Amino acid sequence: MTEGTADRATTTGGPTRRRALILGGALALAPLPAEAAPVTGRHTLRHGSAARAGLLPAPLRQLVTDAEAFLRPSPKRPWYAGAVLLAGRGGTVALHRPIGMAVRYRAYDEKTDTGIEFPPGEQIPMAEDTVFDLASVSKLFTSLLAVQQMERGKLELEAKVAAYLPHFGRAGKQDITIRQLLTHTSGFRAWIPLYSAPTYEEKLQRIWDEAPVSAPGTAYLYSDLNLISLQLVLERITGRPLDTLLREEITAPLGLRRTRYNPPASWRPKIAATEDARKPWSGLDRGLVWGEVHDENAFGLGGVAGHAGVFSDAWDLAVLARTLLNGGVYGRARILEPESVELVFTDFNTAFPGDEHGLGFELHQHWYMGAMATPRSAGHTGFTGTSLVLDPSTDSFLVVLGNSVHPVRSWRSGSAPRVAAANNLARAVPVRPARGRTAWFSGMAVSATATLALPALDTSSGGARLRCALWWDTEPKADVLVLEATTDGGTSWRPVPFTTSRRGEDPRQHPSGSVSGWSGRVWHRLTAELPAARALAVRWRYATDRLYVGRGVYVDGLRVEAADGVLFDEARPADASRVEAAGWAPSAD
Repeated sequence: MTEGTADRATTTGGPTRRRALILGGALALAPLPAEAAPVTGRHTLRHGSAARAGLLPAPLRQLVTDAEAFLRPSPKRPWYAGAVLLAGRGGTVALHRPIGMAVRYRAYDEKTDTGIEFPPGEQIPMAEDTVFDLASVSKLFTSLLAVQQMERGKLELEAKVAAYLPHFGRAGKQDITIRQLLTHTSGFRAWIPLYSAPTYEEKLQRIWDEAPVSAPGTAYLYSDLNLISLQLVLERITGRPLDTLLREEITAPLGLRRTRYNPPASWRPKIAATEDARKPWSGLDRGLVWGEVHDENAFGLGGVAGHAGVFSDAWDLAVLARTLLNGGVYGRARILEPESVELVFTDFNTAFPGDEHGLGFELHQHWYMGAMATPRSAGHTGFTGTSLVLDPSTDSFLVVLGNSVHPVRSWRSGSAPRVAAANNLARAVPVRPARGRTAWFSGMAVSATATLALPALDTSSGGARLRCALWWDTEPKADVLVLEATTDGGTSWRPVPFTTSRRGEDPRQHPSGSVSGWSGRVWHRLTAELPAARALAVRWRYATDRLYVGRGVYVDGLRVEAADGVLFDEARPADASRVEAAGWAPSAD
């Protein structure tokens, strides 16, 4: 079962060709963007304090508090019966907390829309090592296996799928490439009921006969069929089934002991239950699914599928995250070269803004990454309630594993718990003031407006100039910071154009007097020419929409100079006391 297709619009556009291509097994990469974080070494994970991880403890405590709120009606039913939360930075896991129940309901009563609980003695609470059906997070493992084969020269990114699977080329699919499978630009529709075909061969026949709904490379459309097709390619070129590839190429080298397809019956008490799967909400009548894959197509494929079917726990996913943030190595084990890992964090979907995608990994998706979303933040969600987010810019990672289809899929909607957790982890990463001990911080509230205003100044002599330090990371276009001025006591405000600069880059002009989006997690020097007036008031105004936010805005070191001297200086106590802040809070991050 796919997740995310109802939450995100499909964007159309012309095909694009990245400079990061794998041709004949050789890697040719474009230079990394300036904000890319360097590989931080061969960190291995251990539990430790927030301070050891370089994180603020209060937001981590809030992460747990917010997650526990979704165990209650949110708004009508709990989002999940329970969850395991894991957050870390560098080599330190600073938060690893189970909440709620792994197994609570034995059935769902559709007439009363209630869950029928197991007796209290048979219910199982979440534990740190509870194993989850990852659903579509499984796609990440299939994608990494494909990148491994590219690195070894057995698979080419721009090769046509039909070159490996001749039958695949039917029904207008002859030009679909491996890259298009990995970036969901093949033209496949989201899903077809393969499970209804009685034999494995007939399931394959349905894939061979499936026609694209859009020309390959012209639209983004998330589809399970992409990764199922990639599975067939991998099995053809390696001569090994996907579960064997996963074990031999990823889980065994990294020591992931709780990650596999088709967990044995002995694992069942340690696995989170999923859904009372019955028609019409499920494609199959199976009753309580517990210890077997939830996804109908993966179940129909014997539990081993490229799009779903992997079971894992939070620690194993954290090791995988740490491996990628390390550049493909964990301890003494290397599963990918750094150049190959860059393909995960490189956007191949530049023709489809809003649907940024590395090879297999989604990028810059605020709808579940929240304020952790940056142009290089990578991750994925799963229909059962799972998610993984990696942020190279802060070297941080977040695992949220919930059983949100327990007892039934209709009880949850959206990704609010994932967003809340990501916002809190993002807030836990400190932003040091540009100078001194504190800076003004916008906060991270949705549907909010925050202002920071200077007192009215006499700039009538001309040549007045505002200088300050500015740091911003906002949801692009939706959340905007504007510098404004008024000469009539606030009846009308007009934008003030400004220039920002950072070390190693040319200055940037902002003629609209505003900024939005990602600025690289660094302080920028700002200069603005102010109009001449006898009573000029200047303010920063930051407005957010109702959906998602970024890490926010910081302003520090406000100073206004004119030809005849300094008109305002935040460093002077008398001036600082005259700054008016609405909706802002001083931050000593």
